[in-house]
Amino acid sequence: MGKRIRAQRRGQGAPTYRAKSWRRLGEVKLPPAEKEAEAVVLDILHDPGRSAPVARVRYGDGEERLVLAPEGLKVGDKIMCGISTPIKPGNTLSLAEIPEGTLIHNIESKPGDRGRFVRASGTHAILIAHDVGRATVQLPSGEIRDFNPRCRASVGVVAGGGRLEKPFVKAGKRYHVMLARGKPYPHVRGVAMNVVDHPFGGGRGKHAGRPKTVGRGAPPGQKVGLIAARRTGKR
Repeated sequence: MGKRIRAQRRGQGAPTYRAKSWRRLGEVKLPPAEKEAEAVVLDILHDPGRSAPVARVRYGDGEERLVLAPEGLKVGDKIMCGISTPIKPGNTLSLAEIPEGTLIHNIESKPGDRGRFVRASGTHAILIAHDVGRATVQLPSGEIRDFNPRCRASVGVVAGGGRLEKPFVKAGKRYHVMLARGKPYPHVRGVAMNVVDHPFGGGRGKHAGRPKTVGRGAPPGQKVGLIAARRTGKR
């Protein structure tokens, strides 16, 4: 008998495959849409399991929040949100109020959801154009996407750029980084396993020996490869 394959163990929800979310500092979102205020940066913090640093800010009413720290932000700086906010790194405005060509991050998917896109370290999007009822943005992947002009975003580039330029040097470093994200390392290929341990195991060479496309309703022990693929093969 073989063992339960990795897809089954992950689906069971064991602690090994669960991100250490209790170590995180808290929610890192844009301030509520109705909040128009100025905040002062109290500290720049490392958030475990997150690639970008976060800033703890305090508003005039005493409320403290965590926001993504853009490049150049430092303790004591002031950031603003709301209407008629200047175009300055860290400030939050609606896409309709941001000039074309501005670098932005932490973009809302729909008005009021407080940030969904472009949140990784060193990333930024570019506001390309305004049109009637839409704002066109180029995402870090190069994809061109239209957003509701009432969606908000923060100005600037997310801090922590160049994080991937430094090598891990040893496997233990990468192991601990992946562990914080709930992605155990090393990740062994299915074709490198024995036939009893994985559907792609056994045989000679680096091939699965069977079709990699599997149906949506396949049982967990079979559900590996291209799950419910719309198409396969070369374009």
